[in-house]
Amino acid sequence: MLSLNDAKDRAQSLVDAARRAGADAADAVYSCDASSQVSVRLGVLEDVESSESEHIGLRAFIGQRSATISSSDLAPRTLATLVDRVIAMAKEAPEDAYAGLAPEERLLRKKKPQLDLEDREEPDAQALRMRALECEDAARSTAGVTNSEGAGAGHGRAQMALVTSHGFVGGYAGTSHSTWASVIAGEGASMQRDYASHSMRHLDDLDEAAAIGERAGSRAVARLNPRKLASGTMPVIFDPRVGSSLIGHLLGAVSGPSVTRRSSFLLESLGERVLPENLSIIDDPLRERGLRSRPFDGEGLPTGLTSIVRNGVLTTWLLDSASARQLGAAPTGHATRGGGGSPGVGATNVHLAGGNLRARDLFADVKQGLYVTELIGHGVNPVTGDYSRGASGFFIENGSVSHAVSEITIAGNLKDMLANLIAADDLEFRYAINVPTLRVDGMTIAGD
Repeated sequence: MLSLNDAKDRAQSLVDAARRAGADAADAVYSCDASSQVSVRLGVLEDVESSESEHIGLRAFIGQRSATISSSDLAPRTLATLVDRVIAMAKEAPEDAYAGLAPEERLLRKKKPQLDLEDREEPDAQALRMRALECEDAARSTAGVTNSEGAGAGHGRAQMALVTSHGFVGGYAGTSHSTWASVIAGEGASMQRDYASHSMRHLDDLDEAAAIGERAGSRAVARLNPRKLASGTMPVIFDPRVGSSLIGHLLGAVSGPSVTRRSSFLLESLGERVLPENLSIIDDPLRERGLRSRPFDGEGLPTGLTSIVRNGVLTTWLLDSASARQLGAAPTGHATRGGGGSPGVGATNVHLAGGNLRARDLFADVKQGLYVTELIGHGVNPVTGDYSRGASGFFIENGSVSHAVSEITIAGNLKDMLANLIAADDLEFRYAINVPTLRVDGMTIAGD
């Protein structure tokens, strides 16, 4: 793994070589990651994994034609070949009126923000093994747990460097620590499984291994003896660990490429209300120790807090430079970048703000409803917003969570679901997309 300074130097030399070879503009991105993981099952070490990878990608422009090529071999001879090939490819590529680097005047020129993404703590394999064993022991100690699919602990470090021919040079690195467990409760045909996990940038922010294991065990036991649910229309309450997927669908619908392809269910909704007026969706790439924090985007533009939805109103698309040009707008600092292609678009640390009800109040007036803790399948149409997914969870009866339910399907339309969303005030920042407990009334349930 190259140091960040060496990575920037390597990317700079590649860009310079592309310019000398005839490119009108170019950029290069270097990325690498190294990770270690230990897994155990039934108290016995099952696997120890360690991996490291790095690659560099070069994008070259000749007029309105462009091509991208990448390699995991960073030897000088290979990189020289990379330059020759990308120039030849660019000359044969079709013209694209929207292709090009990010606007030069918008590049990050100030000192990049310090986001505390790197942890000096690097646990060895023995420490990871002990954490995994502690997690699984806690899960297996839960009354009713009969078997284990395993538990594990991991540590990783990743870094990237970006250089453009019009003056941007930058890089950053980040670490990750994680613990997880998956266990089985019950016997025979009545067995049920569930899991728990947690990931953070810094080890001292990670939940205790025993607490993660206890969550996995109690979740599996709670799912025992599920019943089917009669078909009908009723309120559905989403646990935060699955409710985030609703916001994920919205983020996909407001990405520039979806809008330019006209494949978004929110295509005509910019400036319109898409959520209840008390709710907002915030994207914060500068959150210290955030799982998706970054000081600049995949094109070298500065990042900053964005209210994607403010007081219920959709305020912006998420745009890279190409989709911004196509829409006659400015890029929003949401470009993402891998080594193997042109920039994409993605949000960072997202949360749903504005929930003002206690979680128990979402349940209080529900005569018959569904509390969803797991979603299955991908039955979502991104063009129309039609939504149909398998689900399991718990029956709600007269305001209280009752018995487990499974083998059901919940259906609706995302535009209606989002517009009538009811949010609790129990927001916690644990994932890349964070939401409180959510309720959607009038969903169609397909069961017995």
